[in-house]
Amino acid sequence: QVQLVESGGGSVQPGGSLRLSCSASGFTLDYYPIAWFRQAPGKEREGVACISATDGTTYYADSVKGRFPISRDNIKNEVYLQMNRLTPEDTAVYYCATESLFRGCRKEWYLGDAMAYWGKGALVTVSS
Repeated sequence: QVQLVESGGGSVQPGGSLRLSCSASGFTLDYYPIAWFRQAPGKEREGVACISATDGTTYYADSVKGRFPISRDNIKNEVYLQMNRLTPEDTAVYYCATESLFRGCRKEWYLGDAMAYWGKGALVTVSS
């Protein structure tokens, strides 16, 4: 059974950092692209970052580019989202997701439509 589990969420002050982890079970994570999404209260879901399974190419939303590097550890079967210089606007539930039909990040990965498997989310709160 394919399962994704996020961890590492919590509360942090503006300017701080957190690292989210996405752990996979039931499949070998390095065969699939992994993307992070977030949804803030009252807002639509937003694609944050994606990492390809083919060559590790990464893609980012403009809102996090340069602040939230995504990486993967295929030995540990985990993907990480390092969140730096956090602002209150980054407050959201963060989800990792994957699909099994395509190894790269699709052109419109940020829509999330092709993602078949989702974690339950990790809450990140940025406030002073």
